[in-house]
Amino acid sequence: MKPIDLAGFERKFADHADPWSTFTDRDEAHKRGAILHGLGPGPIGRVLELAAGNGSNSVALARRALRLDATEGTQSGVDLVDRALRAAVPGRRHVRVRRLVLPGGFPGGQYDAVVIAEVLYYLSPRDMARVARDVVARLRPGGRLVLAHHRVDYPDFVQYAARIHGRFLAASGAAWRTAGDGRTGRWRVQSYVRR
Repeated sequence: MKPIDLAGFERKFADHADPWSTFTDRDEAHKRGAILHGLGPGPIGRVLELAAGNGSNSVALARRALRLDATEGTQSGVDLVDRALRAAVPGRRHVRVRRLVLPGGFPGGQYDAVVIAEVLYYLSPRDMARVARDVVARLRPGGRLVLAHHRVDYPDFVQYAARIHGRFLAASGAAWRTAGDGRTGRWRVQSYVRR
């Protein structure tokens, strides 16, 4: 199997609103809880979510953030995120959903937290390094970075899962303090504070 590209993700989301059962799978709910725990106590000011997929994490993040910018690289995904948020978060004036192909120009301003889940190993090392530098440019000192990724490899990955978080942090060029680390045999969620 070759690595999946943006067109492959577009087809997945166009064919099925929840191709990986992220809304219904118990393990996915556990991982979502670890992501929220990694953010620390809330509410949290401005949160940026990269590669929101179908919005299964976005709904939980919108309930903790005073302002959420949820981004997704596919138009089908953007539509799914928007639909999920409309259904679950009434009056969602504090939430924006926009298309952002990584690497690409982030929304303006500084963020108190950035959440990146299940996307880094789909990026080339060069693209991941650019995203890492872009995160540093938008995450305020003292802000939280939450990374959530599988610990096992799948055949459609561009990079190996092992040590993906460490490679991302090294590519960022910033100093980080570990704030939390949760894992199962399948995934790892780590949170960091930007120094």
